[in-house]
Amino acid sequence: MHVQIDSPPYVFRDEIGLRLASPEEDWRRRPDMDPQTTSQMRAGIVSRARFIEDLLAEQIERGVDQYVLLGAGLDTFAQRRPELAARLTVFEIDQPGPQAWKRQRLTELGYGVPEWLRLVPVDFEVDSWWDRLTAAGFDPDRPAVVASTGVSMYLTKETNIATLHQLAKLAPGSTLATTFMLPLELVGPDEQQLRRYVEQGARESGTPFISFFGPDEIVALAEDAGFAATQHISPSDINRRYFTDRTDGLRPTESEQILVATS
Repeated sequence: MHVQIDSPPYVFRDEIGLRLASPEEDWRRRPDMDPQTTSQMRAGIVSRARFIEDLLAEQIERGVDQYVLLGAGLDTFAQRRPELAARLTVFEIDQPGPQAWKRQRLTELGYGVPEWLRLVPVDFEVDSWWDRLTAAGFDPDRPAVVASTGVSMYLTKETNIATLHQLAKLAPGSTLATTFMLPLELVGPDEQQLRRYVEQGARESGTPFISFFGPDEIVALAEDAGFAATQHISPSDINRRYFTDRTDGLRPTESEQILVATS
């Protein structure tokens, strides 16, 4: 929607994702695709994706050659940025069913799954994603970038904390970038109305939001887990990076924010 509706310059350009998702032709007419009501969510999604890939590009230049996506979904980094991705081993971790569907779509579209792209099926609440990751060839003794966006709110608080503790053991020089959802009472009244709408849709889809964190809380949890350094990336930070010169009013919500932690 961002490249079809919003004005340039684009914060993030991904047209492969639409082909991969292959929605019905009238997808733009769906109530949850209304250009106006989805503008803040759209801005949040494209800016978090841009932030992650900017961070990844910086780390590649520093010699990092492993990239892990926890809850990869229909991420298309490997297809959009093959010149960068080929310098990495990319591990996409996701639920078995959706990932099998994605593998099929990549084959149908002619992208396939190159040797450096490892699709790792995991049920986060049941399986050991770490064991599955290392079995797929991940080297815990070499630095990595780990990204987890739009995932933490679907997992229990205990699972989120356990994940932080596991990732804090990564090799020195590794970086985690994860999004987290603020509790409803920490956002403004206008956004609370939007959040209620979004959370209702999530519940109706069978994937309710169950975990929320304040910035100070998530930073403290990361520090307690053992990360050497942590940084909270606020919506103000994102606005300064990607939306300063925009005249169309496109801005992300307060609800979803970013934690960057390094080992």
